[in-house]
This record gives sequence, structure tokens and C-alpha cells, in this order.
Amino acid sequence: MGGLKAIAFSHPHYYSNMSEWAQTFNCPVYIHEFDEQWISYKSEFIRLWNGDFKLLRDGINIIHIGGHFPGSCVLRLPTAGGKGTIFCGDTFYIAPSKRHIAVMHSYPNQILLPKDDFITVYKRSAGLEFDILLGAFERQNLTENAQLIFTNSMKRYLDSYGIEPESLL
Repeated sequence: MGGLKAIAFSHPHYYSNMSEWAQTFNCPVYIHEFDEQWISYKSEFIRLWNGDFKLLRDGINIIHIGGHFPGSCVLRLPTAGGKGTIFCGDTFYIAPSKRHIAVMHSYPNQILLPKDDFITVYKRSAGLEFDILLGAFERQNLTENAQLIFTNSMKRYLDSYGIEPESLL
């Protein structure tokens, strides 16, 4: 069973059989309360949380970002000698080229977030520090220049909206 202590999901696309996983590993599943409506199979293992972040243990945090879904989150792990690792699912979508990161409402339909939703995502993610960004799929992992690529991608969105970053912080 491996000693699993918790399960955290970025958003509802991954909920499927989470209650079975939690029961098998006898551990809680943490979901932001804004995504409660998408929980099909409730169980005593599901722990809804609210706010901007949830400290799990040992500096591991779930961070509420919003955007893709109202309760979309990322998981940040501290790393020895580094700024940290972010597990983002597709809350942040790492392009196949690994040169850009998208923040969208619908990736298959190429629907951008409305401006106000993007601004919320930007504000919630502006203070994140990390060296590594791990996406939903292996080919999406950024292990070099992750913070720079993320920052430049967010700046492209701000530029497209005609927004100066300093005006939001």
C-alpha cells in the first residue's frame, strides 16, 4: 500500500474512482469546495477545503488557483536546494514545445478564460516559486527554466489584455 497519506486533485476531470482509491489506501482526498458539485460518489474520505491554500504536511501545499474550474488547484512540494516543484495537472497546460504555458477554460475547444477569470488566476499564481513544473502528462514536464517560461507566458496574456502586471499586485 506504500504509506500514502493523502490524495489531492487539480480539478474534476480526475475525480472518477477517487473514493475507491481513498478506501484502498485508507487516506483522505482533498478537493476545494468550489468543485463540490462535480463529486459524483461521495465518501467519508473526501475532505472539502476552502481558502487559498491547504497545508498537507512537511511544507506540501495545495494551492487554489481557479480558472479551468472554479476550484482548480496545483500542488507545491518543497525541494532540497530549490524553489519547489509544482504539480499542475492541466490547471496550467504546458505546450508540447515546452516553450509556453496556457491557462484556459476549455483546452479541447481552445476557449480562453474570460479576462476577469484570468486576472484571478494571475493574482493567485503570481507569488508561486518553483524550479520544476509537472503537467498532466509526462511529455509536459518542465525541468529547466520552468519559472521563466511560466512568467513569460503569463506576461503574454497580460499584454494581450493590455494590462500592466504592477497594476494587479
